[in-house]
Amino acid sequence: ASFLLLCFRSPLVTPLLFGLLLQAPLTQLSIIAQPNIVLLLADDLGIGDVGCYGNDTIRTPNIDRLAKEGVKLTQHIAAAPLCTPSRAAFLTGRYPLRSGMDAINNYRVIFWNAGSGGLPPNETTFAKILQQQGYSTGLIGKWHQGVNCESRNDHCHHPLKHGFDYFYGMPFTLISDCQPTETPEMDRAFRRKLWLSTQMIGLIILTAVLGRVTGLISVHWKILTCLAGFSLLFFLSWFSSYGFVRYWNCIMMRNHGITEQPMVTDRTTSLIMRESISFIERNKHKPFLLFLSFLHSHTPLLTTEKFLGRSRHGLYGDNVEEMDWMVGQVLDAIDKEGLKDTTLVYFASDHGGWLERREGKRQLGGWNGIYRGGKAMGGWEGGIRVPGIFRWPGVLPAGTVIDEPTSLMDIYPTVIHLAGGAVPQDRIIDGRDLMPLLQGRAAHSEHEFLFHYCGIHLHAVRWHQKDSGAVWKAHYVTPIFSPPGAGACYDTGFCPCFGEGVTHHNPPLLFELSQDPSEAKPLSADTEPLFDTVISKIGRALEEHRRTLSPVPEQLSVYNVVWKPWLQPCCGTFPFCWCDKEGDK
Repeated sequence: ASFLLLCFRSPLVTPLLFGLLLQAPLTQLSIIAQPNIVLLLADDLGIGDVGCYGNDTIRTPNIDRLAKEGVKLTQHIAAAPLCTPSRAAFLTGRYPLRSGMDAINNYRVIFWNAGSGGLPPNETTFAKILQQQGYSTGLIGKWHQGVNCESRNDHCHHPLKHGFDYFYGMPFTLISDCQPTETPEMDRAFRRKLWLSTQMIGLIILTAVLGRVTGLISVHWKILTCLAGFSLLFFLSWFSSYGFVRYWNCIMMRNHGITEQPMVTDRTTSLIMRESISFIERNKHKPFLLFLSFLHSHTPLLTTEKFLGRSRHGLYGDNVEEMDWMVGQVLDAIDKEGLKDTTLVYFASDHGGWLERREGKRQLGGWNGIYRGGKAMGGWEGGIRVPGIFRWPGVLPAGTVIDEPTSLMDIYPTVIHLAGGAVPQDRIIDGRDLMPLLQGRAAHSEHEFLFHYCGIHLHAVRWHQKDSGAVWKAHYVTPIFSPPGAGACYDTGFCPCFGEGVTHHNPPLLFELSQDPSEAKPLSADTEPLFDTVISKIGRALEEHRRTLSPVPEQLSVYNVVWKPWLQPCCGTFPFCWCDKEGDK
């Protein structure tokens, strides 16, 4: 005891004790410190469109810089091959069919701002939890998760109801209808049928009227009047929505207020850039979440004059290079405010590039590199494998490449953990915290199985056999490409999820992705000794996964996706909806 007392009285030991007492709290603070989080999500960008993923003709120096200074994921997977369900999974960390955000029909995304479907209010986004942790949360750009439920101003699906303090952008998605000079894109085939039906009905009535006037047929005028009234009602029933797509869907909002209806596309890029940098500047003194949801590189490929004609891939390449410039502007703003070392930056795309998007000889969709398929294809790699890059200087090792299966759903638990929050315990979260993998503290992804849906229809399952490093993928359903021998569904513009346009496989098509990433050579029991074992293992995992699914309201049902005039966001008195508050400034 006397020896210990002498030791504590020693002038050498006293400073040491103080240092030990101080060290624990400082270390703890460094663990719980809340980084700023900047999420950059491209729209319809193919993994083959980016320099650091192998493209040597489209210039993406700023995205490439992120990869050089951070961690690049080479097997980053979207939970769905289309915008609405993929983004729902991204925001909630859950397969979209768990929230009702995947479709049983051919309407696989939200079609109207005036639809009643959308991300349900009972879903908890990462923004909501970060908001509760004291973050300033902002969404700039595309939403595409719905607006209203029952009335024009209930905003039940709006970003501000899902954890964002600030929203500026499109509640819908960019489409060619937003650009007056472009060919209409939305529901193009259905619109043609409606026009044809209207013309046929009109022709029949006109023929009947002429026959009545000339006395060739005996039809009562009341019947002809009723038929004419029916024809007019039929025409108005669909033209009131499809005839004004630009006014109903192509709008810009700031929080709950509409700033442009219709949007002025010539200045959209500069406004989104201005809002993003302004958000960083306004919130630099406290932790913030900025979700910059690009309108690039979705058609009609809005590109400012400065970038037109600069790339070697036409308008699409110009658009991608402009988006890369926007990424650089955000990174410069972070550097300017001295936030580089305290900010996690993430870049990805919501799904693969749209192979079928063409106008004449112009290719307006993306390229998915060596991977088969593209947008709308739930099973093939080209539809779901996307760029995935993280940068956080001093925390994540620079220049790292990770070839482990990861998911866009993983962002959910990752950012919640970094913010000091907890994921909800009352529901299944399918995402996994990526920090151990990104920092090199874990050798393998936590995902053993990933399930690949097309709408609510399961198309494929991926099994990461960690002990061997093999990545097996079994396809239960694949789309039928058209014309025969093509690599996509060029005849229809989109590949279907079910019906006559798909092939069911029993036994499933099996590929080993680490040896055959292009999914070119399906394996069989004759060529692969483990074929039956792998198929059996994947089948049991699929049965277990299906037991975790519960019935939920279908947000993309026909009723929920159709246009409802009483839900239409309107800057003015409906139906006279027009304003340009940005121009007024």
